[in-house]
Amino acid sequence: MDLLAEIFSTCLTPIVFLYMAAGVLCGICIGALPGLTATMGVALLLPMTFGMDAAQGILMLIGIYCGAIYGGSISAVLLHTPGTPASAATAIDGYAMAKKGEAGRALGAATLASYIGGLVSVLCLWLISPQLAKLALQFSSAEFFLLAVFGLCIIGNISGEDIEKGLICGCLGILVATIGIDSVTSYIRFSPEGNFNFMGGINYIPIMIGLFAMSQAFENIETIFTKEEIEVKLTNILPKKEDLKKIFRIAPVTGLIGTFIGIIPGAGADIGSFVGYNTARSIAKEPELFGKGSIEAVSGPEGGNNGVTGGAMIPMLTLGVPGDAVTAIMIGALTIQGLAPGPMLFETNEALVYSIFLGMFIANTLMCIFGFAGIRLFTKVLSVPKGILTPVIFVLCIIGSFAMKNSLFDVWVMLVAGIVGYFLGKVKVPTSPAILGLILGPMAEKNFRTALLKSGGDPSVFFDSVICWFFIALIVISLFGGHIKKALMSRGRSAK
Repeated sequence: MDLLAEIFSTCLTPIVFLYMAAGVLCGICIGALPGLTATMGVALLLPMTFGMDAAQGILMLIGIYCGAIYGGSISAVLLHTPGTPASAATAIDGYAMAKKGEAGRALGAATLASYIGGLVSVLCLWLISPQLAKLALQFSSAEFFLLAVFGLCIIGNISGEDIEKGLICGCLGILVATIGIDSVTSYIRFSPEGNFNFMGGINYIPIMIGLFAMSQAFENIETIFTKEEIEVKLTNILPKKEDLKKIFRIAPVTGLIGTFIGIIPGAGADIGSFVGYNTARSIAKEPELFGKGSIEAVSGPEGGNNGVTGGAMIPMLTLGVPGDAVTAIMIGALTIQGLAPGPMLFETNEALVYSIFLGMFIANTLMCIFGFAGIRLFTKVLSVPKGILTPVIFVLCIIGSFAMKNSLFDVWVMLVAGIVGYFLGKVKVPTSPAILGLILGPMAEKNFRTALLKSGGDPSVFFDSVICWFFIALIVISLFGGHIKKALMSRGRSAK
């Protein structure tokens, strides 16, 4: 009872509730603006959490995360331009409905489906995380090394069609992570003599702000004087009985699928969105309407991408491995508070963990309330001139990078990362693999060397446990699953 009282007192304290509500509102506005992703929003507003306690800071970031994933559907429906990559599939039928004068109906369906998908993911987070944390307590260095390698294998899945470019970017992130003092031998690597900034290593938070936020600001400069007038009449926002039946049949299923996609490190809400769209089409009663303006085609991806939010928190909290780029930033937020995400977090800060669970439920509920109450208002955010928005992004990027350590070095790191991210975008190189490399590279290196030191150099330590073999199987499936499937399919066709 004491734990329950502490959880409710933490989440329902007026100041914490206010932070969550502000986070959800900011997230919806950020998500509604094309180009301002959920990752970018969380990265930009992370410095605001430095003066807060752990619960206040992480719950505000969760509010931004949930709000931004939903907010992307607003511009997807109205402009055929997804506010975030997670709403790319929503734009297909959402915009088709808007052209038929049903923008309000599409946005209402997206709001309710997002809420349902988010609730499903929170339920799974509550049920799965404690059990997975207990299992993770049995992990040794060998298991953590194989876990990190599996996470790095996901680079291929988040690289789209340009797997080679994604791998190069991932390796670049791993190389940058090696700068500084070796965690095992204390040897100084790749650091100019006498430069203490490099000796401490390159912090990945400024790099993330640069890659995701500053690079987008540079891109906005190219079209800063482009004007786009938006005037939309919204009607029938609240779903009617027929639409409710379709939404409640599709959204829970795609929300569950999105949750398990979120558990896979690096998969992300954009994948959950498209998988949700395909799933909705396969179980819809009228699949022929997909692409022409179908409620089910809007509900599917919105349930899927919001399901990813809770799923991505599961590996972050239980294993210390980010489920996506947003949870990677949340790891940084917890680290700044002196907390280490992983199985021991459930032992040492149980109240905080369960406060996060309850906070995600509250954030999703606030998202639904604000969504239905303020859709007409949020659409006004789309009219913010880029001439105002872009300078604001520049200022927030600089302040955010400097505030964490009061270091100009981090500002320069952010600017360099922003320039690199801008040019990588021009040649269609995905930047998310670099973040995975930065986070998981050191984890893989440290645990690989620690495992070999403990075993006296015997490599069989990586094959000693059932957990090791489980991760080895996942690594093989991740690397060669697609090729094996193609081989089996071609063999089946030749047999016929």
